Amino acid sequence: MAPKLLTKKEVAPMLRKSEAGLNWMIQSGTAPKSALIGGRRYWREQDVLDWIDRQFEEAS
Repeated sequence: MAPKLLTKKEVAPMLRKSEAGLNWMIQSGTAPKSALIGGRRYWREQDVLDWIDRQFEEAS
């Protein structure tokens, strides 16, 4: 099954960020990994969820 792809509009609230805040994370290299597909940025849902889990592991 193909992975679920998310847009910036969908990812930002998952991270409790505004879209501008997510843009800052992308520019600073701290955002979950993403890919440009057809000129648009997408995230795999599982990558975002894994990234969130890692933030908690690193904080422990």
